[in-house]
Amino acid sequence: MTIPKYECTDCMKNFLKELPKCEHHVHLEGTLEPNLLFKLAERNNIILPSTFPTTVEECNIRYNNFGDLQDFLDHYYIGMSVLITEQDFYDLAMAYFQKACEDGCLHSEVFFDPQGHLERNIDLETVVAGFDKACKDANKKFGTTNKLIMCLLRHLPNSDGLKVLRDSKKYYQNGTIHGLGLDSSEKPFPPQLFEDCYNLIRTEFPNVGLTAHAGEEGDYTYVENSLNLLNVTRIDHGINSKQSSELMEKLYQNKTMLTICPLSNVKLQCVKDVAELPIPLFFDKGIPFSINSDDPAYFGGYILDNYIVVHERFGFSVEQWKTISLNGINGSWCDESRKQELRDKVDEVCNKYLELV
Repeated sequence: MTIPKYECTDCMKNFLKELPKCEHHVHLEGTLEPNLLFKLAERNNIILPSTFPTTVEECNIRYNNFGDLQDFLDHYYIGMSVLITEQDFYDLAMAYFQKACEDGCLHSEVFFDPQGHLERNIDLETVVAGFDKACKDANKKFGTTNKLIMCLLRHLPNSDGLKVLRDSKKYYQNGTIHGLGLDSSEKPFPPQLFEDCYNLIRTEFPNVGLTAHAGEEGDYTYVENSLNLLNVTRIDHGINSKQSSELMEKLYQNKTMLTICPLSNVKLQCVKDVAELPIPLFFDKGIPFSINSDDPAYFGGYILDNYIVVHERFGFSVEQWKTISLNGINGSWCDESRKQELRDKVDEVCNKYLELV
């Protein structure tokens, strides 16, 4: 296909930076930049495998050559091994929140994978305390709002997920954790394997947000089953929803938000170029979506980078970007007063740039 290229002028870049953003699909462990990774390895006396890159430069080369999702995950879980103390988890999250703020991201709903740490004998309390403290400090320092979403690793048994959920109940009860997600390798592990986990949380904590990775590797039925069997209210990725007109109509009718990650989809070879993503189709069908960074330390782009590449491929107008921003706000799990604050900021920024770009 011929790849469309639209100019992203300096004025447009300024607009996209100032445009209030909400991020709904970012894994905190996936924001572990190589320089912090090596710093934490040294701090914690961690000896990385001989097959792992030994310098920041080697990491960057490796990150540019993932064969597929599993190839990335193999590398990703090794990187996680440097996270040991509450301070490590705090430092990781704060580095992300600072970068997100610089990109104009004012509300983040961030994923974390407790099972990847419990397997290494890191206490759940250590993980959650570090991330929660960073959320609170980021609010004070940057004025951003942030929520934690605990994800289950779908390559681990349902029984393991149930145990983690039982151990984490107090964090759902006191509001430290706000949602439940499902990630890791999609295709061999369909959503129906985790019905018990989602039923447990939905029954005991009916106000908790539910989401799941679906329709990235897997076909559209993974999205359908996540909606019908897990009763999620939004879908992470969801790009293969394009395969079913009936499903797209359902997403539109229910205002189910897709959390799309353009640069991630290219890096993991779901598509060869962002231009191949069904973003205009979803826009035309009225399906709400947000634009996100997924694992930005590994995929070469934080949220603003993703906004810019989407503009370079699709050339959206200020009014279209306004719709995307508002859909992200409306699909967030923050309270209505915070949503209205963000909507007002969107109006302010769009009015400022309407005649300039």
